[in-house]
Amino acid sequence: AGFTAALVAAAIIIKPAIFPSMSGGAARRSLATSAAVNPASLPVLFEDIARAATRIRDGVVRTSLSHSHWLSTICGCEVYLKHEQRQFTGSFKERGARNALMCLSEAQKERGVVAASAGNHALALSWHGKQLGVPVSVLMPTVAPLAKREKCRAFEAHIVVHGANIGEAKAHAESDPEFASMTYVNGYDDPAIIAGAGTLGLELVDQLNEFDYVMVPCGGAGLLAGVALAVKTLRPNVKVVGVEPQACASFTEALSAGAPVQAPTTSTLADGLAVPTVGANAFEVAKAFTDDVCLVEEREVALSVLRLLEHEKVVVEGGGAAGLAPILPGGQYHDQVQGKRVVVPLCGGNIDTTTLGRVLDRGLAADERLVRFVAEVSDRSGGLHRLTTVLKDAGASVKDVFHERTWLNSAVDRVQIKIVVEVVGPDHAESVKRKLLDSGVSLLVFQREVFVDNRPVRKLGDASTGPAEPAPSSSVLRSGVLPRGATLQLDDAPDWGSWSSSDDDRG
Repeated sequence: AGFTAALVAAAIIIKPAIFPSMSGGAARRSLATSAAVNPASLPVLFEDIARAATRIRDGVVRTSLSHSHWLSTICGCEVYLKHEQRQFTGSFKERGARNALMCLSEAQKERGVVAASAGNHALALSWHGKQLGVPVSVLMPTVAPLAKREKCRAFEAHIVVHGANIGEAKAHAESDPEFASMTYVNGYDDPAIIAGAGTLGLELVDQLNEFDYVMVPCGGAGLLAGVALAVKTLRPNVKVVGVEPQACASFTEALSAGAPVQAPTTSTLADGLAVPTVGANAFEVAKAFTDDVCLVEEREVALSVLRLLEHEKVVVEGGGAAGLAPILPGGQYHDQVQGKRVVVPLCGGNIDTTTLGRVLDRGLAADERLVRFVAEVSDRSGGLHRLTTVLKDAGASVKDVFHERTWLNSAVDRVQIKIVVEVVGPDHAESVKRKLLDSGVSLLVFQREVFVDNRPVRKLGDASTGPAEPAPSSSVLRSGVLPRGATLQLDDAPDWGSWSSSDDDRG
């Protein structure tokens, strides 16, 4: 608290001498173009963050920063976790929401605010609106979880469910006469929101004297903009890296275009980061102070959620865990951060229990601790028993079993079985495969490998996905005769193909 007060005084009273990058001093370099950027021309300044820190300090949690022994061992660097999931409503969004509400004039407070959100911003705005006596209306799309709607209502917010997505909800909020007199609060692009988010960066500098990297999840770029501005002003040598899902690379697309543009978006485990177009204000600040941006795949997000639950005993949503993904083994930054000090903000913990189960299963599959294979066995008494006996002897635990008897070209007394088993890791999975082959089990697919006559003939694209239907039999692969509705996708090897159905499942 003493550090923050001194910081505010320095920023506001004698800022040119101490923080030359804030006004009239040395210009920063833009991430996108390497062109000189004058921070004084940006929509958010460091002094805005400093003021926000004083403004909100009595209303939000000063979250802890903890060193993770296990994650440090796994990643080969010193990993520090900033626990924003411990805010009252479960995310960093409270910082910006409270700051934005406290920046309103008395007349604006009386008329109230409106926002479009499916989750964390809605919760934060509803909670702090209640605390500050500001009426809050929230437009939530139909996909918003019922539990989050009910929590917002419990905070006495006016909830309107409208539209299939955030874009439609936002358009309704801005066009409906009912909300015309209210102030619209953008959850990632309002300057007061960005300044509030930046207070997280101030706390990092206060809590950890020396660090080399901070990996910031990026959706609409508001958090990245605020944290980058705060950290680079006080610790210019720290590398600030934005992390966004490959399924919605809106900041990367904006950098390529030189301005916010709509990015191609598909469903992602990091749903809190799925903002198709970054905010204009956030983009200008983030590109001026961010050193790099990297994309993470779905399997990496799932693995990050799993690692945090197993090693830190914390439940974090996909978007909140994304910052860990690049530094895990196999991640884009794993080699670069060896021996360094890395801060990872855990931005939110609002994940539905049903979604959590699915994400953990995805993480176990990515970690090769859930393994799936397809085998052909006798459909007579004892056929399945012989297969499960081999699995028992190999130390594998059966999780799921699926039978396919209908769409086959093999003998009528044969059945294809898709089995999901639990193993301890890749080495154990390989041992299970060898025992199946040595025992004479007719393997068709094991993880990414396709087998014919128990010989591997090619590899599929992704071990963490697979068809619900059975694999092709040897006769299908040899003859090229396919069941109705199926396709054979050929690659450079003309004799073999990968099996896929006519829908979006892929083996």
